[in-house]
Amino acid sequence: MATLRDILRKIGAVKKTQQITKAMNMVAASKLRGAQERMESFEPYAMKFTDVLGNLASRIEPDIHPLLQKREQVTRVELLHFTGDRGLCGSFNTNLINFAEKWLKEHLEKGMDCTLTTVGKKGRDYFKKRDFKLTDSHINIYGSVDISFINQMTKGFIDRYQADEVDEVYMIYSRFVSMAKQLPTLVKLIPVEPPKVGEGQETSGASEYLCEPDPEGLLIELLPKHISVQILNSFLQNETSEHAARMAAMDNATKNCRDLVESLTLIYNKARQAAITAELMDIVGGAEALKKA
Repeated sequence: MATLRDILRKIGAVKKTQQITKAMNMVAASKLRGAQERMESFEPYAMKFTDVLGNLASRIEPDIHPLLQKREQVTRVELLHFTGDRGLCGSFNTNLINFAEKWLKEHLEKGMDCTLTTVGKKGRDYFKKRDFKLTDSHINIYGSVDISFINQMTKGFIDRYQADEVDEVYMIYSRFVSMAKQLPTLVKLIPVEPPKVGEGQETSGASEYLCEPDPEGLLIELLPKHISVQILNSFLQNETSEHAARMAAMDNATKNCRDLVESLTLIYNKARQAAITAELMDIVGGAEALKKA
């Protein structure tokens, strides 16, 4: 049985841990506000960009640009995979890694050659240890990513696709739904698949925009930008999801520490009371023995 000193030492250690988790929760909440503002300000632009691209694609044949043409036989795929750079965010990184690993194994079983471009230290370390092919990796770049960096990444994917080094490019990131829900999401980047326009909406949607110059030239100009917008939106979504997951995890850890302190305090009080009772019994026993003597 633990002594009173051991129990007091455990209570002190748990209280210090509680202070740390509470501080990390506050830091995550502060970072979350900034990341969520950036995400919410960019998301309407990304949605409208996708809407315009779908409208243009609905009136143009897909063979006008290589990025719209599907390969007859797909044997090489590349995955852009997002994780966090640090842990202590619950199952956030694990969910993304498990989702990607399952997807990769399905394609490997079909005989495809799979390569990875990772964003985040956790994903890079995991797949590197398991001998997956890494084309590139980026760590410690959340919060400092700008559109020029995204354009360079997009150019690398497009160049490899046009050089027949890959047949398809996909992306897995965590989509921010709410503070309590972040969903691993799979998106096909290349070849570009614009949103489908319904049969009843095709005519009205096609007449909604007047294009200068011609729709074909505008679509060709927008296709690489569409990929960049999707990647940048994924950066913002994943960063916000990570901060939300870390905030929730640290909040749960703080509550667990508080519950553990209460439990240990109860154990300490019981042990102290038992020790006092034992001492009283010894005193009474000694007094009774003296009386009989």
